[in-house]
Amino acid sequence: MKVTVCAVGKLANRSEERALTDDYYSRFTQTARPLGWRFEGETEVDDRKSKGMTAEAELLRKAVPKAARLVTLDERGKLMTSPEFATKLTTWADRGDNLCFIIGGADGIDPVLRAEADASLSFGKMVWPHKLVRVMLAEQLYRAASIQTGGPYHRA
Repeated sequence: MKVTVCAVGKLANRSEERALTDDYYSRFTQTARPLGWRFEGETEVDDRKSKGMTAEAELLRKAVPKAARLVTLDERGKLMTSPEFATKLTTWADRGDNLCFIIGGADGIDPVLRAEADASLSFGKMVWPHKLVRVMLAEQLYRAASIQTGGPYHRA
């Protein structure tokens, strides 16, 4: 299973968020290898003309790899435990699906794009800044791989 992330906005190269995100993606890559899961990369899109969610949605759609299952990160999405998320990833991988996680900008994800998604995931009822959501997603991907390989990282 190939995993990609498409997100609105850019993380500065020397930011704490970039360092954390890169660290967790690196850990995911190593841990997920025996599962056949691969992190294919992150695409950052930027609506420089500030045309809103609809324009951001178009940029995101163009960045999504062909035939990838879309998973939005959204406050209205499904709440899952880390083991449930790990199981869901395994289900998708077993079906041969590739995944593209979509992270919107400050105003969220366009409702039309949200409706097109195959799944929607929430990291809680609170709204999180997109920079932190990117770190949280990277960490949860690593945690899921660790759970599925029996690694010591997740201690539940």
